[in-house]
Amino acid sequence: MTFNDLTSPLALLTSRRSGKARDMLAPGPSAAELDAMLAAAMRVPDHGKLAPWRFVVIDQAGRPALARLLEESYVAEKPGASRTELEAMRSFAAHAPCLIVLMAKLQPAHHIPVWEQQLSVGAAAMQLLNAGHALGYVGNWLTGWPAYSAAVPAALGAPDETIAGFFFFGTAAKLLEERPRPAPGAVVRHWRG
Repeated sequence: MTFNDLTSPLALLTSRRSGKARDMLAPGPSAAELDAMLAAAMRVPDHGKLAPWRFVVIDQAGRPALARLLEESYVAEKPGASRTELEAMRSFAAHAPCLIVLMAKLQPAHHIPVWEQQLSVGAAAMQLLNAGHALGYVGNWLTGWPAYSAAVPAALGAPDETIAGFFFFGTAAKLLEERPRPAPGAVVRHWRG
């Protein structure tokens, strides 16, 4: 197996790219595939075995309630919100066939530094995206206003957690374009003492 072999694990990792959540079509992951993706996302480095990540799956039946939650929370914070802003909140909830909210449940008082807990959450995020890609789906990790609102995690049943991101999965509506990546020389250096 070589790096150029598209069936190699390394080629799979280097071929992953994000697709726009609003452009994703059905099908999305089945229930069994979703379970496998979540299981993969939980197999990340986790110093202290804290499991500082939580996953909230927003089923299709819950999407209208999420749209209302986002719109009402946005209006409560920004009473003068425009019609366009409110439509953006409603449509955000409807993107893609599959939506998972990744929550960070950090323990600042624990002897494991918060930074390491955050890194574990980020590793779970990447593993979730890679698992979706391995199953043939396109994924998109989004934040934006909903990720920073205190009202949203509270309404999702996690007032003491923060949202690391909204993860959308589905089938690409069109061929994904490669975006510019940094040249290795710009981000890699070897230290020889």
